Amino acid sequence: MQIGVETAKAVDQRRVFVVDADEITRAALQFMLHDEIETHELASPEEAYAKGVDWLRPDLVLLGVSFIAERGSGLVGDFQRTFPGVRLLITCSVKEEATAITALEAGAHGALVKPLTLESVRRKVDTVLGRGGAAPLIQLGVAGSGAARARLS
Repeated sequence: MQIGVETAKAVDQRRVFVVDADEITRAALQFMLHDEIETHELASPEEAYAKGVDWLRPDLVLLGVSFIAERGSGLVGDFQRTFPGVRLLITCSVKEEATAITALEAGAHGALVKPLTLESVRRKVDTVLGRGGAAPLIQLGVAGSGAARARLS
């Protein structure tokens, strides 16, 4: 355990799957979260479905927007049917926000917009999981309009 990691979060029994086609993004997110929550890197939704059988079900999936662009926003529903109660955050760049918004409209719970920082990733994960240190779910001052747009940060 590292300095600055809250013990209560480090022993939290919840699990995060980082599902992204980009190996660097997967590794970065896993590194940012692994001290405070059990985190698994997976290269595809199929790997996530296979790993999540029985007891290894995720509470949160950080899903790369490239999968939404490739397979459509129905992928959000696929994750929700496979893992009932799972929360989803879409990881994207500013240029990919429009695709991320389609995932939010399909039921994703928010987005992590690059560049990713340790503080912003942990706060957003805490928010979506309802853990201490959480940020407000609705972020004011975000460009654009609509409920889906308000969940981007």
